Amino acid sequence: MTQNPSEKTSVTLLGLGAMGTALARTWLAAGHPLTVWNRTPARAAVLAAEGAKVADSAAEAVAANTLVVVCLLDDASVDEALADADLTGRDLVNLTTGTPAQARDRAEWAHGRGARYLDGGIMAVPPMVGVPEAGGYVFYSGSRQLFEQHRETLGAPLGTTYVGEDAGFAALHDVALLSAMYGMFAGAAHAFALIREEDIDPTSFAPLLADWLVAMAPAVHQTAERLRGGDHSQAVDSSLAMQVAGIPTFLTTAEQQGVSPELLSPYFALMRRGLAEGDGEEDPTGMIDLLVR
Repeated sequence: MTQNPSEKTSVTLLGLGAMGTALARTWLAAGHPLTVWNRTPARAAVLAAEGAKVADSAAEAVAANTLVVVCLLDDASVDEALADADLTGRDLVNLTTGTPAQARDRAEWAHGRGARYLDGGIMAVPPMVGVPEAGGYVFYSGSRQLFEQHRETLGAPLGTTYVGEDAGFAALHDVALLSAMYGMFAGAAHAFALIREEDIDPTSFAPLLADWLVAMAPAVHQTAERLRGGDHSQAVDSSLAMQVAGIPTFLTTAEQQGVSPELLSPYFALMRRGLAEGDGEEDPTGMIDLLVR
């Protein structure tokens, strides 16, 4: 059936956890006809009262619309939910958290079953869905044609960032950014631990810490330029040797404050290995290559 250009694209959504429910409500609010399915029917019943059609099975939900969005617990759940579904002619968008390898395998699996495929990595938590000013977005990778055709619909709940035809790139970007986030949280946790037993108000310390992290963040651009050019020896402000020389101060301070160095020690160990195997006068960016060898 040919859809009237003035009509909103119909969407099928499989999975109504916290994120799936937030996506569903945003599509409904934006006027998109929505068919939903969830393993636990009670969650679907709530959305039925808000205008969604509820399918009795995942296969029935898939049959209802061309655009099928999956937001389930894990890759195994996707297998189980779509086992009996006919994907011929469907546009499958998988927002289930997984690895790059799983995304690539899922893309081949979908193509083998007659579907176009797009993988997504959600860079948001449920309260950010449908709130543009919150800054949430989704990385997408896979079929560019699918992405361009459904960009407006996919962009209703969250912003969209397309990162390439390789279906694994969305998951890779997702995990890379979250890995950096956890590294930042590790450093922040260590910083708060250092002051924990002192007469220092953590709420007064927090703005200093936040401002410092913001001030340091632009260094990632210089890192990227060095990696692209392969030269770690030019315009070095703080050499690897200089930074390694400072390690004892960090470790001794932690010991004196009664704080475990376990969050910093792995990075310090990498710094020392970089110094032992390379040129101490270079920028520490070269340590990145030690991680991928």
